[in-house]
Amino acid sequence: MEKRPLTRDRAIGRLMFYSGLRVSELVALDMEDVPLSARKGQVIVRAGKNDDSRTVPLTDASAREAMAEWKRERAAWPGADTGALFLNRRGSRLSDRAVNLFLDGLAADADVVDENGRPALSAHTLRHTFGTNLTRSGVDVVTVAQLMGHKRLETTRRYTLPTQTDMEAAVAHLPTDE
Repeated sequence: MEKRPLTRDRAIGRLMFYSGLRVSELVALDMEDVPLSARKGQVIVRAGKNDDSRTVPLTDASAREAMAEWKRERAAWPGADTGALFLNRRGSRLSDRAVNLFLDGLAADADVVDENGRPALSAHTLRHTFGTNLTRSGVDVVTVAQLMGHKRLETTRRYTLPTQTDMEAAVAHLPTDE
């Protein structure tokens, strides 16, 4: 039997991957914090770390569609009359722990595990991937820091450390005796 993820869970995964939110920021979102249109969207983080706020553009069409689908389906869920964007099955705001458990399950289903057999997908992994993808696409570190809600560039630079493959490719540029 094929598992079909909940519309809510698909929206969470795509939103985290394409916005780089911290899990605490994700679960604090309210309905009005993710305005969408056919061509663009944004995520308004009102409860960032240190109570900072920021706006992250949501340009990926699949992420916007997943969010729009969740918002439509959410109307039939218990708690739909509350402001919380992501609800649990009882109608309460989804917790950090519930998101992390969902991601652990997703990793286990996809057999994405670390060398110790533990799930290798987490909210932080998605956030790290967001920062890494931006920097590898040539986005400057100041912009990446702003999008991720970092006050210090040193924090952002940790997300952009070269991999072993990056270092091998760099050394391959050296002249050889051949």
